[in-house]
Amino acid sequence: MNAKDSVIFVSYDGEYPNLCSGTLVLFVLGKKITFPDYCLASGGGVSFDKEWNEGVWQGDWDITNWPDNFPEVLKAEAVRVVNENVRLGCCGGCV
Repeated sequence: MNAKDSVIFVSYDGEYPNLCSGTLVLFVLGKKITFPDYCLASGGGVSFDKEWNEGVWQGDWDITNWPDNFPEVLKAEAVRVVNENVRLGCCGGCV
């Protein structure tokens, strides 16, 4: 099985102010799969300085909530495809 051809990005509709709360859809082994709500976690974050000025940094996504029976061997490829196609988080909108 060639993992690179087995996972294809379809869509993700997360947007500011909650970039991480969209619906992810991928084609996996030729089948359209919709992921559970809140399936992505940002590698970015938010911090504040002494004057409460917000600082936001972006980082790669991780998939933390997988559909039932998702092939274990394709999970790393799915994460790679997401990071190539979804704007990096964190947008800071939830703070």
